[in-house]
Amino acid sequence: MKQRVAIVQRNIVWRDVEANLALIEQMLEGVDADVVVLSEMFQTGFVTDPEGVADGGVTLAWMQRIATKMDAAVVGSVSVKDGDDYYNRMYFVMPDGGVEWYDKRHLFSVGGEHLRYKAGAERKVVVWRGVRYLLEVCYDLRFPVWSRQRGDYDAMLYVALWPKPRREVWRTLIRARAIENQAYAVGVNRIGEEPGLEYAGDSAVVDYCGRDVVDMASCEGVEVVELDMEALQRFRERFNVSLDADDFNIIT
Repeated sequence: MKQRVAIVQRNIVWRDVEANLALIEQMLEGVDADVVVLSEMFQTGFVTDPEGVADGGVTLAWMQRIATKMDAAVVGSVSVKDGDDYYNRMYFVMPDGGVEWYDKRHLFSVGGEHLRYKAGAERKVVVWRGVRYLLEVCYDLRFPVWSRQRGDYDAMLYVALWPKPRREVWRTLIRARAIENQAYAVGVNRIGEEPGLEYAGDSAVVDYCGRDVVDMASCEGVEVVELDMEALQRFRERFNVSLDADDFNIIT
């Protein structure tokens, strides 16, 4: 079985939800995929002060409409207010309107994200058309125990806003997570600038051996790749490193 994944790398219009959603929809015209992966906070850019931009349902409704239109799951994170708390929430939206979500566990304290957002506590795996996806957001990439393979997923989806000065860290860790977990790693970042930050992109899909399926470098656009589940399973059966793995206690 193969599943088609589209990764969308673009320059985000700072804090302009309407413009960003319109531009993304334009980019997705004619794209054929099972899963469409957008970046972290794809509709605003990286906002550490969510007042006035936290999604009240507009972006989620848009994701549901696009998912239905494309007959594909649409994935990306948004700033949301839930009760009295704000979360950096990664949505996995299906064509029938169904929604799964993951709240970012590791908040970027260096950038002040922890001051306004509440950390999630639940690790999330979503099964879609026979493929098991682990949902992760940006800074989570630095914490391998949290994304440790426990025989429960086939691919990791990392949505991010990862600045250019640390681009080699991003490139290295995406490949490391794929290798150590014997799984596909899908990482979607942005290009361009926002106040005080510049982004190099480097969105990529990496296979279970650490080989690039696609590397977008700093190009704007959409790339569609196939994840080969049969090849993944054959590799895991032939070279099953999980048999010798250490046992970690992981919050779930």
